[in-house]
Amino acid sequence: MMSTKAFTLVPAIEREQLLSDRDRGLLECVECCGRNLYVGTSDCFVYHFLLEEKTLPGGSATFTATRQLHRHLGFKKAVSELRAASALSRLLVLCDGCISLVHMLSLEPVPSGARIKGATAFALNENPVSGDPFCVEVCIISVKRRTIQVFLVYEDRVQIVREVSTPEQPLAVAVDGHFLCLALTTQYIILNYSTGAAQDLFPFCSEERRPIVKRIGRQEFLLAGPGGLGMFATVAGISQRAPVRWSENVIGAAVCFPYVVALDDEFITVHSMLDQQQKQTLPFKEGHILQDFEGRVIVATSKGVYILVPLPLEKQIQDLLASHRVEEALVLAKGARRNIPKEKFQVMYRRILLQAGFIQFAQLQFLEAKELFRSGQLDVRELISLYPLLLPTSSSFTRSHPPLHEFADLNQLTQGDQDKVAKCKRFLMSYLNEVRSTEVANGYKEDIDTALLKLYAEADHDSLLDLLVTENFCLLPDSAAWLEKHKKYFALGLLYHYNHQDAAAVQLWVSIVNGDIQDSTRSDLYEYIVDFLTYSTDPDLVWRHADWVLQRSQEVGVQVFTKRPLDEQQSGFNPDDIISCLKKYPQALVKYLEHLVTERRLQKEEYHTHLAVLYLDEVLQQRPCTPDKDAEVTETQAKLRRLLQESDLYRVHFLMDRTRGAGLPLESAILHGKLEQHEEALRILVHELADFPAAEDYCLWRSEGRDPPYRQRLFHLLLAVYLGPGPAAPARTVAAVDLLNRHAVEFDAAQVLQLLPGTWSVQLLCPFLMGAMRDSIHARRTTQVAVGLARSENLIYKYDKMKLKGSSVRLSDKKLCQMCQNPFLEPVFVRYPNGGLVHTHCAASRHTEPSSPSAGART
Repeated sequence: MMSTKAFTLVPAIEREQLLSDRDRGLLECVECCGRNLYVGTSDCFVYHFLLEEKTLPGGSATFTATRQLHRHLGFKKAVSELRAASALSRLLVLCDGCISLVHMLSLEPVPSGARIKGATAFALNENPVSGDPFCVEVCIISVKRRTIQVFLVYEDRVQIVREVSTPEQPLAVAVDGHFLCLALTTQYIILNYSTGAAQDLFPFCSEERRPIVKRIGRQEFLLAGPGGLGMFATVAGISQRAPVRWSENVIGAAVCFPYVVALDDEFITVHSMLDQQQKQTLPFKEGHILQDFEGRVIVATSKGVYILVPLPLEKQIQDLLASHRVEEALVLAKGARRNIPKEKFQVMYRRILLQAGFIQFAQLQFLEAKELFRSGQLDVRELISLYPLLLPTSSSFTRSHPPLHEFADLNQLTQGDQDKVAKCKRFLMSYLNEVRSTEVANGYKEDIDTALLKLYAEADHDSLLDLLVTENFCLLPDSAAWLEKHKKYFALGLLYHYNHQDAAAVQLWVSIVNGDIQDSTRSDLYEYIVDFLTYSTDPDLVWRHADWVLQRSQEVGVQVFTKRPLDEQQSGFNPDDIISCLKKYPQALVKYLEHLVTERRLQKEEYHTHLAVLYLDEVLQQRPCTPDKDAEVTETQAKLRRLLQESDLYRVHFLMDRTRGAGLPLESAILHGKLEQHEEALRILVHELADFPAAEDYCLWRSEGRDPPYRQRLFHLLLAVYLGPGPAAPARTVAAVDLLNRHAVEFDAAQVLQLLPGTWSVQLLCPFLMGAMRDSIHARRTTQVAVGLARSENLIYKYDKMKLKGSSVRLSDKKLCQMCQNPFLEPVFVRYPNGGLVHTHCAASRHTEPSSPSAGART
């Protein structure tokens, strides 16, 4: 158990003030109403005092009691109980089984002499049900066995309203509305005196201990339970709070939220209603009275009266925080909500949360600290300010006053322990990363992001680059100096780029690649620079570094021009200027021309011819001194052939001159084909190269997209070359047969039969002949179908014409043309299928029917 100073015990009335030396009476009961304090004694006196509270400079309270009047009640027994009814200005006094009404100030009995007889104990109903403001409800334990009586007490009269029987003899009572909480001989019960319904609570042995029944709030009671427990019970017979454990011989109990105060023979104990823990113990001997009056707790011995003055909750909470008892402080703070105005509580509670958060932070309880910071809406700069040099030099932040913690900085907090420092920095990184995109960061995002950058750079954290390539508010002067200090030059370049200083960024990265400064963040930094320049919208920046990227790698460097988005290529990057720049870099020039011709498909003769010439030059350089027609085709030669075939824009005659005598027969054949010199092209393919498949592919390539007669002419030319004079006649004969059999549909069978030698057998040409016959029969039948359909359509038109001629048309001088609305002057007209009649000249000028939207209708 850890102690908490929740109350101080302050004397209110000493014996010398209460009784003279010759008086033998002892203090029996106490009542307090506002500043009025009443004391009942064993010799039947009632004393009236006025209490005055003063607060000393140190914050402690003192009480001064000034005796006003005292009066003997005329009985020989002690005054048992006192209760003030301030609404009536009456004091209810129980003495010798009789409740008398006396005036609160004069202590005079009421003139009517009204009193309640036969009472052993009584309680006022602080939640009355009568609704009459000029009376109080009093519940008494009657001298009749097992009887409770309910009275209405007015200024000068009393009225009994209910008498209720109980299962056992009642020993103590408390009342709330219609509900009585009773301590019987063997148990506690809740009894509704209006309905008679009873609810047993728990057993109780009156022979072992004194019963305690206290109303502590609306429809809730505090009871002395078995086993030294203080039990809470509602009028429904249930407990909504955990019990508190006090001593077995408790004499009295009271509630001063959030505490339960109990009195036994030697001590006053204080328990929290929030966590049920014992918080304070005050030595107090010979005490026999403990009661609370409107939040004021009074204890008394037979010789004096004392007041338990609660310390302000805020001071209690601060004391707990100073002792690092965070959980207790938070529980107490939450419990204080009911006693503090809402706005004041919210301000106080947020501050307590933040103080608790810094205590947890100092103990390296980071999860708990983070939750407290979030709940308390921490100005995160309070946390950043603990870390030296993390706040920007331009920040105007000053710490909260009074301070939320006792630490000057992180070094003091960790006592120089570097392991703890590292843990604290990791926590701050995590916390700042979480809050930077939330409302917590509003107003000081620059401070947060700058601090986060510094932490990342110092820790060589991977997230440094992620921070810089996304939206951030890092302040350039502080951040740049910090990155340079920690040699994070690549990150510094990203910072420059984010702040629209691309020239500085690229220059820094170039220095890294050149080895002028060291930074191993990216092993592919050269490729990164090329990519950066590729997407840069600053032409000057690109041109300034174009030579540098091309000198390091022509193939990679040219990407600053070839991979540039098309919309940006139109501004500041004219292809002719780029080609002029690339003349010093032949590999890059080829790549760029390929980009213009094959990717962008620019239809400009100069680019196509230039690319073909570059291909041709490279092919000629790669060729051996003695040409070999069986040599493997290089990649460049394949590109040249593809360009020559697919492009129609290059200068054919120019390239023809360059290839003549160069030992490039296939390329020459393609160029002859471009000039429609098919016979020469086929001669090269068949006689020089003996590449029969290439000759067939040539026919297909040159006839693509042309009409059937053109294709047929090419195939006939190829057949003629095969069958004509020249070397390798047997092989050409076989090629001719294969050509006919594979492409039978491309030939005119009658012409072919006239060309073929008579020595060829029908079996040899069987596939060709079958294909030719099939094609001929198909063509004939298709023609017959077309003729039949035409005849059918003609017959339909004739039928329509006969129908039109078979119907009569009546024409008179009253009939009007439906177009010009003029009468017919002669029997010549045009009749539409819908029956409309118009002049011939009107029909000639308009080709739509009257009253019909369709054009070109038959007449």
